[in-house]
Amino acid sequence: MKLDIVKKLHQKKYRAEYGHYLLEGEHLILELVKATEHQSHLASSTLYATQDYLQWAHNLPVNFQVIELSVKQMNSISDTKTPPGIIACVPFESAQPLVTTQRHIYLHEVQDPGNLGTILRTLAWFGDTTLLLSPNSVDPFNAKVVRASMGALFYVPIEQDVSLAMLNERFKEFAYLDMAGESIATASFRTMPCFVFGNEARGVPRQTLMQMPATPFTIQGAGRIESLNLASAVNMCMYELMGR
Repeated sequence: MKLDIVKKLHQKKYRAEYGHYLLEGEHLILELVKATEHQSHLASSTLYATQDYLQWAHNLPVNFQVIELSVKQMNSISDTKTPPGIIACVPFESAQPLVTTQRHIYLHEVQDPGNLGTILRTLAWFGDTTLLLSPNSVDPFNAKVVRASMGALFYVPIEQDVSLAMLNERFKEFAYLDMAGESIATASFRTMPCFVFGNEARGVPRQTLMQMPATPFTIQGAGRIESLNLASAVNMCMYELMGR
């Protein structure tokens, strides 16, 4: 892929057009290597490396195509202030396989890349969970999300552009967080097939959810502040779901 196209992959519309996204740095490349064991299409990724990383890239156990770049060229395609010296151009899977999991986490218009990356790490840690993203959510293949996910992106099934109306069609019931709800420690919380979390600033669209088979639950606390960070709330709920 030509460098002028690679540069464009920092924009969502070009990632969709060319079917690739970028990973930067040693750690993510090593996670990519591990992920090829269960996702064979990832082996067709291309590595762009400066001279300092050429030998390292060629010594990897996966035979990626490796293209040498000058430091100037690397700077031109990197999304970071201090380019790492090695970047992977990774293909999306041409046809997403149907993945069946017991749980679904639905994020409504999540905007913060760091939050989404942290949530992906949580879901990868606990496993057996599909991530559903509403329209107008941050792209999970955004460079900041990819970095924050620390490779978890490879291990979480993701569906994008899932509307709230679609949830109503797919699930007989689902849970959401509300200060007036039951405790997440109750047994009924753990039986829900889908858990809805809202936008960082606006929360969940309660008026819409009240017209749907949605049950409110709460994370019990001291009551001194009004809300938790989105990623923290998801972490606590996943721990409650898996820790008993």
